[in-house]
Amino acid sequence: MSEALDTAPAAPGALPGIEPGISRFVDVPGVGADSGRTRRWHVLDTAGALEREGHAAVGTIVAVHGNPTWSLLWRQLIAASLERARAGGPAWRVLAVDQLEMGYSERTDLDRRLEQRVADLDAVVNAAGVTGDVVTLGHDWGGPVSLGWATRHPERLRALAVLNTAIHHPDGRPLPVALRVAGARGLLATATTRTTAFLDTTLALAHPALDPEVRAAYRAPYRDAARRRGIGGFVADIPATPRHPSTPELDRIAAALTSIEVPALLLRGPKDPVFGEHHLEDLAQRMPHADVHRFEGAGHMLAEERPYAATFLDWLDDRVLTAPAQSANRSTPPESIPHGGSTRARKIDSRAFSPLWARLIERRDDDATAVVDLGRGGDAPAVEVSWRALAERVEQLAAGLTAFGVGPGDRVSLLVQPGPTLTAVLYACLRIGAVVVVADRGLGVDGLSRAVRGSSPSVIIGEQTGLAAARALGWPGRRISAPDLPVAAKRLLGVETSLVELARTGASTLPTLPASPGADDEAAILFTSGSTGPAKGVVYTHRQLSALRDAIGSHFEVGPDTGLVTGFAPFALLGPALGTRSATPRMDVSAPRTLTATAVAEAVRRSQARIVFLSPAALANVAATADALTDDDHRALGEVSTFLSTGAPVGIELLRRAQRLMPNATAHTPYGMTECLLVTDVTLDDLEGAQDAPDAGVCVGRPIGSGLVRISALDDTGAAAGEPSDAAGVTGEVVISAPHLKRGYHRLWATDRVAARETASADASGDPAEADADTGHRWHRTGDVGHLDADGRLWIEGRLPHVITTTTGPVTPVGPEQHVETVDAVRRAAVVGVGPRGRQVCVAVIETVAGARRAGLAAADVADLVRSASTRPLAAVLVVPSLPTDIRHNSKIDRSRLAAWAERVLAGEKPDAP
Repeated sequence: MSEALDTAPAAPGALPGIEPGISRFVDVPGVGADSGRTRRWHVLDTAGALEREGHAAVGTIVAVHGNPTWSLLWRQLIAASLERARAGGPAWRVLAVDQLEMGYSERTDLDRRLEQRVADLDAVVNAAGVTGDVVTLGHDWGGPVSLGWATRHPERLRALAVLNTAIHHPDGRPLPVALRVAGARGLLATATTRTTAFLDTTLALAHPALDPEVRAAYRAPYRDAARRRGIGGFVADIPATPRHPSTPELDRIAAALTSIEVPALLLRGPKDPVFGEHHLEDLAQRMPHADVHRFEGAGHMLAEERPYAATFLDWLDDRVLTAPAQSANRSTPPESIPHGGSTRARKIDSRAFSPLWARLIERRDDDATAVVDLGRGGDAPAVEVSWRALAERVEQLAAGLTAFGVGPGDRVSLLVQPGPTLTAVLYACLRIGAVVVVADRGLGVDGLSRAVRGSSPSVIIGEQTGLAAARALGWPGRRISAPDLPVAAKRLLGVETSLVELARTGASTLPTLPASPGADDEAAILFTSGSTGPAKGVVYTHRQLSALRDAIGSHFEVGPDTGLVTGFAPFALLGPALGTRSATPRMDVSAPRTLTATAVAEAVRRSQARIVFLSPAALANVAATADALTDDDHRALGEVSTFLSTGAPVGIELLRRAQRLMPNATAHTPYGMTECLLVTDVTLDDLEGAQDAPDAGVCVGRPIGSGLVRISALDDTGAAAGEPSDAAGVTGEVVISAPHLKRGYHRLWATDRVAARETASADASGDPAEADADTGHRWHRTGDVGHLDADGRLWIEGRLPHVITTTTGPVTPVGPEQHVETVDAVRRAAVVGVGPRGRQVCVAVIETVAGARRAGLAAADVADLVRSASTRPLAAVLVVPSLPTDIRHNSKIDRSRLAAWAERVLAGEKPDAP
């Protein structure tokens, strides 16, 4: 065997994003099949820079690239780590290696298998003089290599992290197409070595496209076939079958990961054609204590697409440097860690707990009506279900789902319209400890698909339309149909059984119901509307859902005979939990504007409800269709005592119109969000009394129950930097706490960190996800901006990303918009910032009452009126036929999109629709 087929490629010159002195070579004694030889490795190493500048390293990050990249992949981490050290932060040494046959490391004649590469990595770590604690980081097939080292050296391992990788491929599932093509017999050499096809395809996965200089730098070490031999070798080493030589080592690594207890971080770009959600799910199940963050919209080349380095270093600060020093087993015992949660134990709330289904069980012998379903539309007859029948069906489905194999912690995606069927299956899932995943059609096809895929459900329960989408879009999970389907349809949709069949099975196995889940077990993942970015999965425990029930029941005085009509999807399922009958009116719940005044009156009459709960978009159409009401309808609506509308801002005039329809009702407009569905509440009378207040924004009232509201003041840059307080008249980010506040976001560790970062009441450990040590409060930064007045009422002034940063300080948009909307010709307005941050100018974008046929500059007379009404100087007044809003609520204006559009228009582009 020759010493080497080729010397290593010549030393690289200047590398994009890498400062001088970082690139170097290390001579490494060979190991395993390489014993007796010395191999030359190229590495990017920050040790010298840290030493020259007097920074003592707190540990070493060993970063391992995949195929066909090289250590250039880690330049963002190298730069960010040095920047933090120079700013006085922790100094991490980064050692990013070029694996042998790759990058600028030596080419040899050895066919390197996974076990050899793990041994090679250990050799270079030792030869490079790495001492003390090590954090491993890997991407692609560098993931198994780095994890292989981690599992062989637990005594040195402080933490581990991976980007888009896998250590197990499910039996029976084919390899990704790109790998099958590249690895096919007869194509392997052509695709990977003789040509640059595999290299080009991989680099093309980065979105946005790589800078030409960076692309050229990636290609530079692979200029000829001899230097590309390692690319083919890596593809050939993918253990695609049990007989593959590297399968035993990959199996060893996969098994050993279940014993890893050090902090772990799984970072993922979901748009990856190579490693799918099932690969992430596999890793998360092997390391249930791992933190996970999915960078929505990113793909396989995550390190080139998103600021992963900041997330990774923040995670090291939180999970490693602030954690108690431990030896080999450094993390909290797994039994104290919530599924998919933190490596640090969370406090268990000791308050009294009654499960969400408790009142349903209390009324299980009651033949009175529990649920009225009018939501089928048209002239379809109403469906009424008694408490006895509902409780029986819940128990049957719970037993049937258990027999089907659904157990505690399994995620179940529900694609069923609100009504008795959804109600029964939801409570059945909760009863057996399954985690329900709720994402509605209002997200659109792409948004719904992202939500379902990202939650990696074990089971999908749906109606035929939802199951067809699941099949067409390749969503994961076993399939259960809500209705019985013909055999051909079941086969086509991949359906294994139906809810009817499960109930029949459950009826004969009721004694086998499992133990009830614990109060602090995960119960649900509810997806946000996507109006402020990609929809996020909000995780609730059973205790938090029950606290929401209790907050609603207490604040709105809900009793057994109160009755509830709801055209607002999140609350359509709470009637049984509240112990009161509920009704769904005739409408498409995912399209709020399909609700009419006549449909509301019918639902009130059929259910004898005293409470009506509608979304703002639904309410607008109800008010618009009031002329169709009959005398009987008016009499029914006159019996309503409480009316609520929430989910988006509700104008006082719309509330007045609703009040005229329900003249004996107290009109409420609670403020909340998916993360905490009820925060504050204000009545129409309160709003009328606040009309003359000098405050800017929308008054949303005082906290509900034991909830708390604090404000983190804005600084001159528009950032919420102030210590959260309840001082009056301070504008800043709204920070909230309540017993029914969510536990966190699903697989969005960095988002959780921002949402719960330090507040005045953060606990002594510094973990923002923890409860306050003294008060038991958990806090959430809402992203909304506003202020508290002298009476303790909260006023909302917009969203934090929409704050306009002018030379005279930050401007919140809602106040200026309200003044613009006083102009008779203006129907709705948005005020946005244009220009560089710190020097932005205000621009008004309006919808006119008359309606504009095309977008552009507003007519001079209208613009003059708008400027006269505005309390802020306006650089321009633009008009659009319709302001862009979110899908679910049809009311939340997308100011970020408008700002980008306005900037283009004012730069001279032809104005199209925003």
